[in-house]
Amino acid sequence: MNGRTALLGVTSLISILAYATAPAFAEERPPPAPEAEQEDILVTAQRRTATIENAPASRASIDAATIATTINARNVEDTLKYLPSLVVRKRHIGDSQAPLATRTSGLGASARSLIYADGAILSALIGNNNTSASPRWNLVSTEEIARVDVLYGPFSAAYPGNAIGAVVNITTRLPDRFEGTLVAGTTVQQFDLYGTHRTLPAYQLGGTLGDRFGPLALFASVDHVDSRSQPIGFASATATRSATSTPTTGGYDDLSRTGGAIRVVGATAFEHQVQDRVKLKAALDLSAALRLTYVGSLFRNTTDSTVESYLTNAATGLPFYAGTTSNSGQVYTLAASAFAGSVYRTEQRQWSHSLSLTGSGSRFDWQVIGTLYDVAKDEQRVSNTALPAGQAGGAGYITDLAGTGWKTLDAKGAWRSDAAATHTISFGAHADWYELDSNRYSTTDWVSGPKGTLNLQGSGKTRTYALWAQDAWRIVPPLTLTLGGRYEWWRAYGGVNFSQSPAIGPVVQPTLRSDKVSPKAALAYAIDPHLTARLSFGQAWRFPTVGELYQIVTTPVASVPNPTLRPERARSLELALERQDSRGTLRLALFNEVIKDALISQTGPLAVTPVQVGTYVQNVDETRARGAEVSVTRTNIVRRIDVSGSVTYADAITSKNAVLPAAVGKLLPSVPRWKATAVATWRPIDGVALTAAARYASRNYGSLDNSDVVGNTYQGFYKYFVVDLRAQVRVAEHIEFGIGVDNVNNDRYFLFHLFPRRSFAADVKVTF
Repeated sequence: MNGRTALLGVTSLISILAYATAPAFAEERPPPAPEAEQEDILVTAQRRTATIENAPASRASIDAATIATTINARNVEDTLKYLPSLVVRKRHIGDSQAPLATRTSGLGASARSLIYADGAILSALIGNNNTSASPRWNLVSTEEIARVDVLYGPFSAAYPGNAIGAVVNITTRLPDRFEGTLVAGTTVQQFDLYGTHRTLPAYQLGGTLGDRFGPLALFASVDHVDSRSQPIGFASATATRSATSTPTTGGYDDLSRTGGAIRVVGATAFEHQVQDRVKLKAALDLSAALRLTYVGSLFRNTTDSTVESYLTNAATGLPFYAGTTSNSGQVYTLAASAFAGSVYRTEQRQWSHSLSLTGSGSRFDWQVIGTLYDVAKDEQRVSNTALPAGQAGGAGYITDLAGTGWKTLDAKGAWRSDAAATHTISFGAHADWYELDSNRYSTTDWVSGPKGTLNLQGSGKTRTYALWAQDAWRIVPPLTLTLGGRYEWWRAYGGVNFSQSPAIGPVVQPTLRSDKVSPKAALAYAIDPHLTARLSFGQAWRFPTVGELYQIVTTPVASVPNPTLRPERARSLELALERQDSRGTLRLALFNEVIKDALISQTGPLAVTPVQVGTYVQNVDETRARGAEVSVTRTNIVRRIDVSGSVTYADAITSKNAVLPAAVGKLLPSVPRWKATAVATWRPIDGVALTAAARYASRNYGSLDNSDVVGNTYQGFYKYFVVDLRAQVRVAEHIEFGIGVDNVNNDRYFLFHLFPRRSFAADVKVTF
């Protein structure tokens, strides 16, 4: 099935769903009870917080029951895979580098979205990339989720400019009586590409335990994951000339992402991950209107990476990894790093803490919450010795991120002027402190040797203070005007950089300061009890992260810091029409976003002598993204059948770029023109649910000038159409089985890395 056929199929499904909703919309059904009447001790605290934030934005939601029924969810980021416009770059189970892409921002813009769990931030705003700055999804297990809510766009003053793309709020549950769960799951991927033919299993064991002791509720969860991934990368070479070479057999002819002829000589970065998470949540009701909550978690991860060469020494019959070789009538030279650079071991130990005090009353709700994230250990040991000798030891590098972390503090409240909430005035204060401490050392033995000479350093800090307020004014019962603003004081300081190659410093970077105001406005009109139209405007300033300013990276893509970056300014506009009744929603949203001084990584001259060209974050003059999103959710569209789906069109381009004029008019990195999802669940009998789901994205690019003309190759960005299946069966009152297949059509696609092929999943859940 080609991309156009897939898109037509999904679009047709959405059209049918939209048509089918018309009778339901015409039904005279009582509207849902106001939130204040739907008291539920499990989620009361989150409802208070949602009332405070009072975001005038389009939203999408999914609850725990729907997640369990429709998704083969091994990690919490899986719960977002079918929500409108969102893409998570999850390369394998347990992937710790899984950023979120939104309507208008791609996979390399992790700092343009915000992810929270019970008010504690999971977004790693130490950077804006898809590696070390990926969200800390691993702090939440799927079994503790009560619901997930996504807000689109920077239209609430309660959130910083990182909300340009979306805000994800994950609500976890608290018990009101004794409860527990035990979960076991497995996923098996059948991988077959080039010369790699492997069965790759993943296993998961987890459990939760909770109880309430009068005013005290306790909830604990543990989770263990053991997974083996498909190759994250591939080694390749281009033809060269040499008088001497070693004859080899094997390898595959292919094209690079820029269209050049290459020889694929091996698969790299087969990751074996072993992860453990322990989490405790305690909530103490000091009174009927006052709750103190603590959440603490520990995450540990060990990753070992291996490689596979497709080349065989014709004389010895042994694998060939480095040197000059004659192969298939051509001569190729492989650097030691071609394979050795993907042989590594990573060990991580990270702590997260949050403490909040929440109060509510008939007219006033408030919350104070502080969070702390501490990277106690994050050490990666990488080989720099030609294989096969380098597999057992030898020279290499040690990269140490210990000391990196962040702290946040928020105080916020909401006051309602009268019983009808004619005015709901929300306000708050925010502070955050982010610190990067990244150092790379040489070592004589990458497996167990001590740290040697420092050869790469990037460290620094940022700090932001903010005040915000907004008023939702119900002018007349159908018409609500929301006006707000956010004022921020930002500072970057303590930056230190050093690099042996390219030669940088050591240098102490200059201190930067910036104060900005972000106005917000929204006008909503309730056309009837079920239909609402809303026009929203928001300006957002997204300040450079400490990683963009100071972090130096040499692999997988070489980049250098840029300590003179300016904040990027987004002006976003959305017109949304939403129909909602007791059976679901139908929403049409038109959006437009213009970002000046956009912070995007691109190639340009480095500030070194002699002058070199490199890749680093720069201020791109202007980008523009406009488009439309249609989403629908309907229960019982036909008896016992629920459906949901979305189609998003985004024309996201670079509109001005003095440094790289060739990028003007080209698509922004990893933002496709089309995205679509469709999910259908059939319950033939009570206790059985059968789900089919599909995800589609059109061709996209990794470079600003779209020069990566070949998409379906390593480091390319391609289109995809993926179909997933799941069956959930309740075999007894407290036992559920799930079986499924992800990527049942075995689509092969790259988003820089190759994504999983067909994978079979099974899980069992016992509750007590």
